[in-house]
Amino acid sequence: MGTGFKLAVLLAGLALVSCRSNPGRQVAIAEAYVGPAVLNLRDQLAARARVVATVQHGERLEILERRRRFCKVRTAGGVEGWTDGRQLLDEQQMHRLLRLAERATAFPSQGKVMPLDLLNVHTEPNRQAPSFFQLEEGELAEVIAQRVMPRVPYTGKSPVQKDGPMAANGQPAPSDDWMLLRLHDGRAGWVLMRMLAMAIPEEVGQYAEGHFITSYFSLGEVKTEKGDRSHWLWTTRASPRQSYDFDSFRVFVFGQRRKRYETAYIERNLKGYYPVTVTRAATETASARYLFRLICQGKDGALHRRTYEFADTRVRLLGREPWQLEFVEDIGMRGREEQ
Repeated sequence: MGTGFKLAVLLAGLALVSCRSNPGRQVAIAEAYVGPAVLNLRDQLAARARVVATVQHGERLEILERRRRFCKVRTAGGVEGWTDGRQLLDEQQMHRLLRLAERATAFPSQGKVMPLDLLNVHTEPNRQAPSFFQLEEGELAEVIAQRVMPRVPYTGKSPVQKDGPMAANGQPAPSDDWMLLRLHDGRAGWVLMRMLAMAIPEEVGQYAEGHFITSYFSLGEVKTEKGDRSHWLWTTRASPRQSYDFDSFRVFVFGQRRKRYETAYIERNLKGYYPVTVTRAATETASARYLFRLICQGKDGALHRRTYEFADTRVRLLGREPWQLEFVEDIGMRGREEQ
């Protein structure tokens, strides 16, 4: 979150302190933050009741009463109204959302995505969780993580269960694929994966063979008569709702002789995990040289981070090092270097 947002929260808190000092006002029983991007407060508990105030995501409110799942609240300006309590975040939830944004700044991007339509960004990987932002069609955001979460009622508690489909009475429970996105303003939130498309050029993405591209990276460019063309590394996943992030990766290069994209290297039947990283390596020649690293589970079940070299449109494996998985709170499973 930016400094301006934190300052606004502080000023709202000071205003509430002033409100509590007024003896003529109803005493607050708790405090909460606005979860959605925009929230209407109504003068009565009715869907068509008059809207008395409109508040924004992150604004602090005082809770005055509770009736079932509904709350009567008071704004920093002293306006009182009713709203659905599921659209409010307590202090712990708001802290968790701020922490999620801070953590997301440290994770490498796995590529950019754009929504197929207007898309809600949620505070938690749950369809019923508050939506604090909407991505416009064509608006870009960066992929940070993935999770498979059971389709259960929203409780507001941290989703502590490990990734992967949950089971009930021996039967797989309904679940959803979620992606954690880093937005243009630094905030981070969850969106349904099936509503997204990776922003890799269509002339390349059309060769994904119906699989979902889960990450992509440029491996340099080559000049052609029709402009520059990038070489690409991408990872894909054939099946939805898996505990791993990809099951295949490919290096796709633009061939100067045939003037078209061709596969330079491919591996399938993997269990791979974020993060995938790409760096440009120093070289004494004019040719570009890239190193890319992927975390993959081998046939023996052992997890390694593999380092590959890409140079002159050729790929070779340089080495492997032991890695292991860790569960990062509020984010999910990721690869971690073995100590």
